[in-house]
Amino acid sequence: MLLNLSNHPSAHWPENQKNAATVLFGEIKDLAFPQVEPVLDSLSLNLLVDEYVVRIANLNPDAVHIMGEMTFTYRLVRQLEKRHIRCIASTTERVAEVREGIKTSIFRFVQFRDYY
Repeated sequence: MLLNLSNHPSAHWPENQKNAATVLFGEIKDLAFPQVEPVLDSLSLNLLVDEYVVRIANLNPDAVHIMGEMTFTYRLVRQLEKRHIRCIASTTERVAEVREGIKTSIFRFVQFRDYY
């Protein structure tokens, strides 16, 4: 099972991303990415990371798709990998359009990539 820990529920992923996840991992489960307040100190951040390590380990995923606030993600990936829990990110191609002075970006899924 792939555990999706992000602010992007898998129900809203493009079909090619859902298909890639299903081929690689079978099932996809979502776990909402926590709100990481910018005023959080390092100790509090570590406590939040520890909480998520336990939650994730209890779900026993084959891999965790982690996309979110960078310092939380970095610390969580380090802790999960110490426990031999595979961590992946999704890679995308950014396509930008400018129309009438307004820039719009579309992100197209390409592949999953391991953090290590």
